[in-house]
Amino acid sequence: MTHTSATIADPRLAAGYYLRGDGLGPYVSGLLARAGTVFDIKPLLVADLDHPATHGLYDDREGVIEPGALVEGDVIVQGGARVESGAMVFGPALICTGSVVSAGALVREYSVIGPGCRIGFNAEITRSLLAGHIFAKHACFIGDSVVGRRVNFGAFCSTTGLRCDAGPVAEPAIEEITVRLDGHRVGTGQTKFGAVIGDEVVLPAGTALAPGTLIGPGSVVYPRNQLGGTLPAGSRVR
Repeated sequence: MTHTSATIADPRLAAGYYLRGDGLGPYVSGLLARAGTVFDIKPLLVADLDHPATHGLYDDREGVIEPGALVEGDVIVQGGARVESGAMVFGPALICTGSVVSAGALVREYSVIGPGCRIGFNAEITRSLLAGHIFAKHACFIGDSVVGRRVNFGAFCSTTGLRCDAGPVAEPAIEEITVRLDGHRVGTGQTKFGAVIGDEVVLPAGTALAPGTLIGPGSVVYPRNQLGGTLPAGSRVR
């Protein structure tokens, strides 16, 4: 990690600034409690899904995978969750209680779909935490991101986790993603980092988020094509 002790102490980078951890089930709540900053959430999640038994994730695998769903790798579907026929899920991944991955949805490696989420047709999720009760029911892309509870993604919304301002795109990525805070750039320690979207944010249809976007909880985003930077809690963006 490239962030310093000074940036770690900034409350605008704390996981709790963006997401309330209570009521999200033992795994998601515990994950958020362990994260020193929002930059720590994805690395912790990846490590946990590589060793799911260590974190008790095998204790509940009572969910439904319907015939006709394409499920590969270590995919944990908790009781009360459902992967519908025609959905695609590639593990390691965790689908928490009460969530539905609908026909035509794609959930890729190192994703945690928290409790009560709805992932719809043509929605793609990868390397991300969806904390809980999130609607991504239309065509959209959420990658390398952290999404708070009760966030709604309008149709054709997209996070962007890869820098493309320095010539041809390299894969695997080599340029660190930074975020802007008080006019300074703060390193995330990651070469792919999409967005952190706080609790109860609604993204209008067609919104594209730049790499390293931080949106505080309760923010209102009016229809626009592109959005980036750091938005404090309760922001109004036209």
